[in-house]
Formats: sequence, C-alpha cells, structure tokens
Amino acid sequence: MTQTPLDRAQFSGTQEYTYLNHAAVGVLPSRTRSALQTFIDAHAGSGVMGAWPYEARLPEYRAAVAAFINAKPAEIALLRNTGDGANVLAHGIDWQEGDEIVTADNEFPANVYPWLQCRRYGVNVRFVRTERERMTPDVLARTMTSRTRLVSVSWVSFADGYRHDLTALAQVAHRGGALLCVDVIQGLGALPIDVQAMGVDAAYGGGAKWLMALQGVSFLYVREPLLDRLRLAWPGWRSAADMWDFLDYDQPATAAASRFEGGTPNIIGALSLAESIAELKRPNVEAHVLALTDQLAEGLHSIGARILSRRGAGVSSAILLFTLPGCDSIAVGRALQEEQIVTTYRSNGVRVAPHGYNTPEEIGRLLEVTARARTFLKSA
Repeated sequence: MTQTPLDRAQFSGTQEYTYLNHAAVGVLPSRTRSALQTFIDAHAGSGVMGAWPYEARLPEYRAAVAAFINAKPAEIALLRNTGDGANVLAHGIDWQEGDEIVTADNEFPANVYPWLQCRRYGVNVRFVRTERERMTPDVLARTMTSRTRLVSVSWVSFADGYRHDLTALAQVAHRGGALLCVDVIQGLGALPIDVQAMGVDAAYGGGAKWLMALQGVSFLYVREPLLDRLRLAWPGWRSAADMWDFLDYDQPATAAASRFEGGTPNIIGALSLAESIAELKRPNVEAHVLALTDQLAEGLHSIGARILSRRGAGVSSAILLFTLPGCDSIAVGRALQEEQIVTTYRSNGVRVAPHGYNTPEEIGRLLEVTARARTFLKSA
C-alpha cells in the first residue's frame, strides 16, 4: 500500500472502512484517543486533582493552534463551534446604521445566521449569487460599496470544495476599508494557512472535521489590532484580567482573545484539538490530498460522471462533488456505503473528502464500486 504523509497506523477505522468523509466528521488519531482516555481516567480517579493539570495546560492548547496557523497565542480563543466564532465578531463590532456585510449565498448556515443577526443593528447583508459567479477578487471589488465593513467567506466551500483566494480577497477588502473574516473549517487540517501572510483579520472553525478532534470544540483567531475594537458581548468569569479574583466585579477583561471564552471551556475538547494538530504537523498533506482528488476526478471522468467541483491551481481542495448521469445520487452513495466506503451523499451529488492517510488504492476502490453502481442503477 502507498506510503502516506499521515501514519495510517494512527487511524484504526482503516481496518473496517474506506473512510472518505472528512468534510462531515473526521476520525480521531490513536494518539488523540489515548490522551483523552488518560484525561478521563484522571478525572474519574481524582476529580479536580486529576482534571486541574489539563486545565492548567489551556495556554499550551491555544499556543498549539496559534503555531498551526502562524498566529500569536493571545490571538486565540477556544470555543464550542464555528458559529461561536462568527457570533463573537457579529456582536462585537461597533456597527453603524447602514453598514454592510458581504458574504456568499452558498455558505453553510454557521457562517450566515450570525451575520443575519446584525440586521438588528441596521446592517445590510449582501450576498454574492454563486450560481452566476464565485467570490473572486474581481467579483468582490464589484460587490463592495463605501458602506461595506466586513466580508465573510468560507475558505473552502462545504458543498463543492471551491477554494477561495484569501490573500487576494483580503487585499480587496482592506482596500475598501473592510475586514476579512473566514470560516476555515473545510480547509484547515488538509490545507495549510498562514493568517498573517494572507492578511486574514479573523478566522474560526470547529475541530471535528479535517482537524480530527472531538465535536464541540473550535477556535477563533482575532488579529491583535482588532481585539481592542471588539465589544465583549458575552462575558464570563474567565473573561476577567484576574479570573481567580472572584469578587472584583469591576476589574477589566483580559487583553487576550481568551476573554471571548467566557466561562469554563471544553477542556477535553481543547486537549483533542491540540493532540490532533500535533499529528497533522507533517509535510506534504496538501499535495497528497490534491493528488487523490485529481486521481478521483480523472477516474470519474473516464466512467462518465459529472464533476460538479471546479478544479484547478489555487481552486482545488480536498473535497470533490460528483453525480452519475441517469443515477440517483443517494442511491450511488448507499451503494458505496454497502461496500464500507464512507462519503456524504445528498440529492445534489456524492461528496468525497479524503485526508492525508487515505491512499490511491482506496480512491481506485471507490471508482470501481461507482462504475459497478452506475451499471446496476441504470439497468434497475
């Protein structure tokens, strides 16, 4: 079997499944599972005495996330989910009546509903209509107005894997005086990001997909100059500059992004995030997953499938969406699942999302089963 950048021995699910569904939920590496079990045993065995050492490592967990995206630890908050990060920004900016937010009309709801709530502040939310055009730098420049204060986009689209050019979008947004805030959940882990070099003002994403952590944990990155401009909409006891001085209610909030965590964070989730990131810090993951999706695209084309994901340099990602003409996509997905090949399938297509431990042989197996399914389903 082909050698992979991520150690296949770390992923026990490979023994039972051809798992190609990381855009839905990733799988825990064995190192992460072991660390979580140790935490659980310590908590069960000695309560606060067992849990406290992990709580004390929260700065270490934030630092792990920061290093992974080239940020500063003080710019990282550990939250619950992607929507939490967007909500911190949506309710933290000092909006003025008539301000505008620009986003796309094919965003996952976690990156839409928080922005729609800004309408209560008199903000107009404008959508790029993606059936006609994607949010390229030229489209964004044409869409923005003098009232645009924020642009929000998913780095990689959950639906078809389209990868946006964050560096160019940041340049356009900043030229117009707007912030660029990015949902990174469908890219980070398979693809590398440098938030400083790209000029991203804020980034947020859950850990349970390509980062292969537990569900219920996420991170928020806020560029340092923006931190002081954000209102703390949901303070908690850990927002305080000295959170252990319980009765000083008048003290200021901590200057770090951790003030947005509010109350006690998901410590076991944060541990899972840090452990899985350590496993993901291996070279060539991006090149590997792009090679797998290129192989998949070529193979699907040869059997007459319709590829719905735009492919090309700077646009391709680890997600590929396809249909088989004349075949129901849900039936195709079920046929794959019967063969222990795990994908996401909906009426609009079958979504395949390999990671750094998947192999060309596994892509070949998916193509073989898909070809058989096409013959069977067309004759049914």
